[in-house]
Amino acid sequence: MPIRYSNLNHALRIPLAAEVHSRPFLRLKAPESISHLAVYCRDGAEPRGANLAGRHAMLAALCLHFGVAAPHVDAKYFYHDFGRFRLKWECHTEFATYTFAEPQAVGTALADAFARVPLMHIPQDWLAGLQGKIMVAAHVVLDKSAAPAEEFAEPLQRVFEGCLLVGSKVLQGGEVWTDFLIQSDGFSRFVVRDAGLREQQAGSLVQRVLEIETYRMMALLGLPYAQSAAPALNAVEEELATLTATMVDIDDTSANTFAERSAQDADPEQALLGHITRLAARVEKLSLDNNYRFSASQAYFRLVHARIEELRETRIEGIPTVGEFMERRLTPAMNTCTAIAGRQEALARRIAHTNDLLRTRVGIIQEHQNRRILQSMNRRAAQQLRLQQAVEGLSVVAISYYMVGLLSYAGKAAKAAGLPINVEITTGLLVPLVAGAVWLALRRLHKHMQVD
Repeated sequence: MPIRYSNLNHALRIPLAAEVHSRPFLRLKAPESISHLAVYCRDGAEPRGANLAGRHAMLAALCLHFGVAAPHVDAKYFYHDFGRFRLKWECHTEFATYTFAEPQAVGTALADAFARVPLMHIPQDWLAGLQGKIMVAAHVVLDKSAAPAEEFAEPLQRVFEGCLLVGSKVLQGGEVWTDFLIQSDGFSRFVVRDAGLREQQAGSLVQRVLEIETYRMMALLGLPYAQSAAPALNAVEEELATLTATMVDIDDTSANTFAERSAQDADPEQALLGHITRLAARVEKLSLDNNYRFSASQAYFRLVHARIEELRETRIEGIPTVGEFMERRLTPAMNTCTAIAGRQEALARRIAHTNDLLRTRVGIIQEHQNRRILQSMNRRAAQQLRLQQAVEGLSVVAISYYMVGLLSYAGKAAKAAGLPINVEITTGLLVPLVAGAVWLALRRLHKHMQVD
């Protein structure tokens, strides 16, 4: 029995093995025209699942129009030859791409090739009903000629509306030409020349070029976030600087001792703590709003560099290469995103550090306030002790008075019984003895309580 049917297989073995083959290159043979659309699907408020369903619904509608069976709703890749054109559809995390290819007649001029693109076969109603926002719309002409690169570049000025032409020799047998501008028809234009490419290299090269354009635009999505975050970060930094200066001024302008001013500055410290907490919340919100976009931009930027390296460019004299163009135009934008992301993280750390200092300071003030309360309680306890000691003297007199009175009644009873006792003299003699005995008894009681 073949092992692919064995229960020893991991449940994901076959899908994972097929993943590397899930997005093959288009098989292209010059001359051909290619139209490419990248539709961004995360502008709306719908959850990601709804966006994914919408992408498949649009593909299914196109297939239904031409009487073709649509792929399964879980498919991430679809290819079909519709006769007049071929379609390759790919579903990515944030966008979906539609690549249409159509052969051209040999000897077709570049201007005519850009005028007759495969997108002309697509229903306009379907294009108008695309769910999402178009991020990339590009036409590519795959040309085959043997003219030198310098001669081939001369008529390209009539094809591209931009004044800066970018081009290079790639893969030791091909050339790429573009100006990276959106033309008056709303599409970017690329000319890929087959000057000796091997089989399947043309499709690979066209896909590399389209991926560079798509990932470049997706990477640049982070730039508006960075530009809008910069003023907010500036405002937070200014407020943090003012708050820190206020903390320093409270220390410098106070001439009292720390214990004396702790009670005075308790409310300002609490106000500063509330202010810095609000600053931390604002920076945290900025991070939540921007971090995903900045991370995604860096990931797309790395993909752009990887695709450019795969081109293995060779310079054409007097023409900037694709890598040089991206280094001059795209890299600064990505550096801006990286700098803003770094500023957010650094500002969050500074706010956290200032918050820790302020909380420590408030804690010290509270400790001094508690110490003052304890000192006040100690003074009150001492006063109560002195008052108690003063009352104890009266207690000795009172107890002695009652005991002497009791003994006097006992002496009178004994005299009435016939005993020869002088009650007055006996009572007078007992007063100091009773008082001394009471005082000693109370002292022993206090000592016993203190020991316990």
